[in-house]
Parts: sequence; structure tokens; C-alpha cells
Amino acid sequence: MTALTNPDTATQELLERTQAGVLWITMNRPDSLNALTGTMIERLSVVLADAAERDDVKVIVLTGAGRGFCAGGDVKAMATGEGREETLEQRSARLRRHMDSARLLHDMPKPTIAMARGAVAGAGLSLALACDLLIASDTLKMTSAFVKVGLSGDFGSTYFLTQRIGHKARELALLSPKLTADEALSLGLVNRVVPDGELEAATSAIAAQLAAGPGLAMGHIKANLNTAEQGATLPEALDCEAWRHIRCGLTADHAEAASAFVEKRAPVFTNR
Repeated sequence: MTALTNPDTATQELLERTQAGVLWITMNRPDSLNALTGTMIERLSVVLADAAERDDVKVIVLTGAGRGFCAGGDVKAMATGEGREETLEQRSARLRRHMDSARLLHDMPKPTIAMARGAVAGAGLSLALACDLLIASDTLKMTSAFVKVGLSGDFGSTYFLTQRIGHKARELALLSPKLTADEALSLGLVNRVVPDGELEAATSAIAAQLAAGPGLAMGHIKANLNTAEQGATLPEALDCEAWRHIRCGLTADHAEAASAFVEKRAPVFTNR
């Protein structure tokens, strides 16, 4: 793992708190709509990799401080020519390392939620779509934005847009319209829209439901969905489902759920 270039700055730019099994990660540059910096995204990758292994973390919520989720990359820093002293290979390797944060949000065996209000643009859109669920405030303004600054897209933007909305992704990528929360909901880009004042409560309720669930089974559910998403044939998908279904059937959580069903009570899962 690459060491953080400035750990103190990274700690200020990315806030973390764990409560009742939920890790809340807040991008913390509200004055710039949480535009991403190198230190922030490096820290995010470290935190997510650690969260994937932590027994006390059942669910991850990614959000932004202030009135926006994340406006994407820091265009002001781009305008200064930041990083141009590096070779093409060095810059590509650094960006690829940073983009692993999107892979971790998508692939880790724990549910991930984006809680978004205001601006969701560029790499911020990519990170939001990388999460399993996207809960949006009615103040949401969503746009691809890359074409507006002469870029082609990163952090999995083309992958996640295409997976979510198919051919319509070309319109969003090439024309970069600004979508309201209701428009994003109608396209299937967000899972739920709530009034801005209710965003934290609604997200907390969903996170708590997931945190109380059977973590091992949810990890296998995500793995099944990712297998199908990545182009598995039906026989391949069935093979994966069969193995994972039987594996879950051997867990203490499955035995507890079956007993709770018979006894007409709520199950208590232990992730074993």
C-alpha cells in the first residue's frame, strides 16, 4: 500500500466515524463541493480497504460535507498543470491506484451506500454509482461533467453508467445534462429520493437494517450480482449461485434465521 503523501491533510479532508456497525465516511471540502484531491482519494482507498476487513464494520456510507456530495476532480488544480512534471506512465499509474476506491465500493463483501445531496458530478458521480445503493436528497443535481472539461471519464464512470442505464449512458456522457433528483430516479441512477431534511434519517434507517442483517449472506449476494453483471453465462451464474447458496446454508446465521422463522421471532445474526 502506498503511503499517504500528507496524512494530516488526508485526515482533515476525509472524516470517519463508526456507529452501530456502520462506517460513515465524509468527504470534507465543503467550500469546493468536496472536489477530490490526491490526499483525499488516497485516504479513501486506504479506509475502504481497511473497512472490508474490519469485523466491527457491517455497512459503509459515503457522503459529502455541506451542500454537495462531490463535484468530481479539483478543476482549479487541473488548471495549474498539477502533476504534469510526471511521465504519462507515472500519471496513469497514480490515477489507476486512486480509482481502486471505486472498485472497493463496488466489490467489497459488505453493503455500501452513497448518501447524496446537491452536486454529484464527474468522479463524484462515479463513486456514488459504485455503491450498492444511492439515497438522494431532493436537492440532488447529477451530471457526468467530464466532457465539459475535455476529459473522457474515470473512476469507472463508463462502466457504472452503462450497467445502470445501458445505451442511455451515451447521452449522459456525451451531452452531460444536469439531472434533477426525480430525473435520476426515473432513469434508475438513484434508489430513493427523500426531502433534504430527511436524508440522514432515511439513510441511517437503511444502513441499520443492513447492519442487522446476515453479513456473510449479503457478501455472497453481492458476489452473485457482480458475477452476473460481468457477463457470466447462465450456466456460470447457476454454478456460482449453487456454491454460494450451499455455503450460506452451512452458516450459523442461516440456522438462526430458520429457528427464528419457526419460533416467530426476529433473528439475531452474528456473521458466522
